[in-house]
Amino acid sequence: MTSSSHLASPADCELRMPVIDYLPGGQHFQGSVANKLGLAHHMDVMMSLTSFEQTPPTSDEKVTVTDTEFNGVPVRLYIPKGQPDSLKRAMIYIHGGGWCLGSAAMQPYDLLSRRTSETLNAVVVSVEYRLAPKHHFPAQFEDVFTVAKYFLQSSVLEQYNVDASRVCVAGDSAGGNLAAAVAQQVLRDPGVKIKFKIQVLIYPALQTIDLDLPSYRDNANMLILPKSLMVRFWSEYFTTDMSLNRAMEANQHVPAELSHLFKFANWSHWLPERFKKGHVYTKPVYGNSELGKKYPGFLDPRAAPLLVDESKLRGLPLTYVITCQYDVLRDDGLMYVSRLREAGVNVIHQHENTVHGAVMFSTGPLILTVGEKMANDYIEWLNKNL
Repeated sequence: MTSSSHLASPADCELRMPVIDYLPGGQHFQGSVANKLGLAHHMDVMMSLTSFEQTPPTSDEKVTVTDTEFNGVPVRLYIPKGQPDSLKRAMIYIHGGGWCLGSAAMQPYDLLSRRTSETLNAVVVSVEYRLAPKHHFPAQFEDVFTVAKYFLQSSVLEQYNVDASRVCVAGDSAGGNLAAAVAQQVLRDPGVKIKFKIQVLIYPALQTIDLDLPSYRDNANMLILPKSLMVRFWSEYFTTDMSLNRAMEANQHVPAELSHLFKFANWSHWLPERFKKGHVYTKPVYGNSELGKKYPGFLDPRAAPLLVDESKLRGLPLTYVITCQYDVLRDDGLMYVSRLREAGVNVIHQHENTVHGAVMFSTGPLILTVGEKMANDYIEWLNKNL
């Protein structure tokens, strides 16, 4: 399978329970109102709304579920009960939520991890990394990398009866960003002897340098993840200083002295023709050098894994990328597919004509038909390739 396209539109959000406040876009509106009134920080309001979705670690007849820590970082651990004596596969999963929201304990993530563990006879480590605004970059990256380094030790894999040659890292949205960044770091770190067999990036956020891509233009007001919310997530990842948010919103946040990075995300070169859709590439308008000095993390490849040269991509594992047509992050994933292939990495790309976040609506109170299909395809592909 090299790509697929589920013919749909944003209207394919076939919600069986139409509760708009459940959606991140609705939470974004409520958070904005509270923030402007001085009642609470924007992301704290949104986090309080998503907390209603959190579930306790509940084991069943097929999977043992526990909350524990790996080298001081909280994780939710899923261990399958079937075939107890056989060597198992394993996955480190990283949830989405713009580095500010979400949890491994949220029902959609809990259900997906259970299904992955049961179907693949795999140990799943779902990471509870620290969140902004309380913790800014690189805290989130460091937590996930700490878990990866710990779990990829031979002694730890043996403890969980895991085949060291069958471990993958996966994540969606901001979790896809962290998965890609950690996969790059694991590849280059000589202290990590065991490497990932696969990386799975589900509609990942991969670059901070150009927030005026065709996908940002076309989907600026799209359901689930409008541009204003994505820009707020990006800026909150690095600072609560709204000057960075305003500069990112205007796409004038990159100082001239870092202009060499634009070639790594030049959509006129890296996007397939059918996704350019008549858009014209314009040269960047450079921003204030002071922002770059105050918050250098926003162009750090650990935060923006697309912004590395080809030598840093060579040797990455078999990669499965899912992108969505009606998603501001669509072009991040598409450009990474192009750049990985140019670097000789084996990439399987699945493109769906739906909105951001669809996989998380494959179970639970809100269900997308296309989300069910995407989750099924994802599990099936993992079962064949991990």
